[in-house]
Amino acid sequence: MSGTSVGIPAGGVETVDLAPGYTISRLIKGGWQLAGDHGSVERERAVQDMLAFPAAGITTFDCADIYRGVEEMIGDFRLRYANRHGADALRRLRIHTKYVPDADDLPPSRAATRAIIERSARRLRQTRLDLVQLHWWRYEVDGLVETALHLRELQEEGRIDQLGATNFDTPHLAALLDAGVPLVACQIQYSLLDRRPENGMTALAAARGLKLLAYGTLAGGFLSDAWLGRPDPGHALANRSLVKYRLIIDEFGGWGLFQELLRTCRRVADRHGVSIANVATRWVLDRPTVGAAIVGARYAAHLPENLRSFAVRLDDADRAEIDAVLAQAKGPSGDTYALERDRGGPHGRIMKYNLNTGEDRIG
Repeated sequence: MSGTSVGIPAGGVETVDLAPGYTISRLIKGGWQLAGDHGSVERERAVQDMLAFPAAGITTFDCADIYRGVEEMIGDFRLRYANRHGADALRRLRIHTKYVPDADDLPPSRAATRAIIERSARRLRQTRLDLVQLHWWRYEVDGLVETALHLRELQEEGRIDQLGATNFDTPHLAALLDAGVPLVACQIQYSLLDRRPENGMTALAAARGLKLLAYGTLAGGFLSDAWLGRPDPGHALANRSLVKYRLIIDEFGGWGLFQELLRTCRRVADRHGVSIANVATRWVLDRPTVGAAIVGARYAAHLPENLRSFAVRLDDADRAEIDAVLAQAKGPSGDTYALERDRGGPHGRIMKYNLNTGEDRIG
């Protein structure tokens, strides 16, 4: 068992239902940081530390078919968890993965879709995947709805429990819903620095009964006390996540406005006896239609702090102080993930579009 000492919040970890009988924790352990782009990973420590999360009430994990080795790590964790706690306890865990066909292989065939879903099930040691979230790189390529309906066929066969989407804009998400794809969630980037979901996505989610699963809540760690008062590091940063979110800071209004936001969050945090990260997480959890926030973590070291987000209750004065800074933001503008789809722009140039089976795949 991990040596991390975890105090469970007095009120417990908040939960939400994505569908009848399908309950998740409102904090989700993200898996991207285990894929190798954030530095070396101690595999055994990472798998063992996963046991600390359900012990603290974090019962939901997020990964993807394109996160190198992460589905296998979670599969090993599930086996250890079942050996320790039994099959009934294992059924309370929710493992969310993604189906991300390569940009150069769109549209995938029905057989290719089935093969990737079956591969994820083998890696995760599951006979039925809990939630599969579809991603689609190129809207100009036909076949999006057909591919989503192939996933629905696999759901009807019992290979998938719930269906979701990730990184869709509002019109294309609406098109899937209109075609009868029974989506229960959409995973999107959402934070104090990036409020693009409020440009249409949140209204659609509210109208159609969809929950948003927010990633980038802490902007790769920028929304934390660690960056308060620090000089602008520019764009030569340690990992892809920091590079990605440093670009978002530029869209937001630059380093000076970002520091003003951190100072404001620090004042709010002082009133509640918590961290800037807790305030940033709570702000996202309080947004309409947000079901959960995904917090990236290689290990369990920050789990006790993550849990303190459930102890924060932002009041009207807190929100007004934060809103005064947000009102000065220049962006990001547009719909969700539009900047990242522009291969010629700064956000798109750092993306890897063929990680499933193609040229960008590592290992």
